[in-house]
Amino acid sequence: MRAIIVVLDSFGVGETDDAALFGDQGANTFGHIAEQCALGKADSPGLRTGPLHIPNLMELGLGLAAEAAAGHEIMVERATKITGKYGYAAEKSKGKDTPSGHWEMAGVPVMLDWGYFLSETSTFPDSLLSDLIAECNLPGLLGNCHASGTVIIDQFGDEHIKSGKPIVYASTDSVIQIAAHEQHFGLDRLYEVCDVARRLVDEYNIGRVIARPFVGEHVGEFIRTGNRRDISVLPPAPTLLDIFAASGGEVISIGKIADIFAHQGITRKYKAHGNKQIFDVLMEQVNNSPDNAILFANFVDFDMLYGHRRDVPGYAAALEEFDLSLPILKAALRPDDVVVLTADLGCDPTWPGTNHTREFVPVIAFGPKINHGSIGKRETFADIGTSLAGHLGLDPMAAGTSFL
Repeated sequence: MRAIIVVLDSFGVGETDDAALFGDQGANTFGHIAEQCALGKADSPGLRTGPLHIPNLMELGLGLAAEAAAGHEIMVERATKITGKYGYAAEKSKGKDTPSGHWEMAGVPVMLDWGYFLSETSTFPDSLLSDLIAECNLPGLLGNCHASGTVIIDQFGDEHIKSGKPIVYASTDSVIQIAAHEQHFGLDRLYEVCDVARRLVDEYNIGRVIARPFVGEHVGEFIRTGNRRDISVLPPAPTLLDIFAASGGEVISIGKIADIFAHQGITRKYKAHGNKQIFDVLMEQVNNSPDNAILFANFVDFDMLYGHRRDVPGYAAALEEFDLSLPILKAALRPDDVVVLTADLGCDPTWPGTNHTREFVPVIAFGPKINHGSIGKRETFADIGTSLAGHLGLDPMAAGTSFL
């Protein structure tokens, strides 16, 4: 039997009970996208028009889960039947970051306090930057601020190419990001700089160092490539992936999952760039992987291209495209397969700023032998991990309650 975990990165379904602590009271990624579409404010010529059309997700119970989470109706067409188990989950971890969300859904809530670089300008400590420059023999650094990754490469890309100085920036996540040109600076050199940065930021308790390579020759032409690399600290305890791999099972990472888990508990990994390629690789593994396997895929475009960039039409179009692919996945499932469709956090594209939002996430399970119906509000993402542990014949995780 197999467990297939599909993460729609950033697809929140409404503010959590503690959202006010994060400044996110009122955020609702799904609800606000649906509202904008219904009001005709997410029409984009050549991309999409009209109300949000996601019948397959709605049939699985997404609409009912989202309405229960938000406490009001969502402006999207109702399903005539429900075929999945559906509910929504709160995050117990203290952050609203990618590693915390993923580790928690794999059974390990993150109760430690991450470190952050929160100053929007002069963001990083002088000693950190000087050590990075000295150890990597750099002519200097650009940026040193909070920024959108696509904006900052346009802002500093030309100067970076001329000077050889990497671009460093952050957000409200526990992260330092380093951007550099693949040819003019060198991809391997960028990775080496990020490896040094990983060691240097350990004392600040930073969750991730992210290498952000890009190409192009001039402002307006710069684009980030699929050679991103996330260098994460280790999860604080063995996750479902570690335990299952140790039992002899295959754990197959698709997209950035391996990086998020610091390559722990992963037996096979497949890089993929963009939602379409991620889905294609997922289907290759659904069709060909052994029965004793976890398949774990993160659909990063929802967050990276649309949530952070506050692109409502783009997010809506990506949801509609993903919805069209669901029947292909369902048709390929084996009798004992279980799919859990969820998210790791929110990133409301109607919300001020460019950061993640503290939201409930959908938890939707389906498969040939899965009965439909509500699983209600889940108090932790870890319910996913302990549910799948039971499905795979493992002992329950230390955190979480099964819904299967």
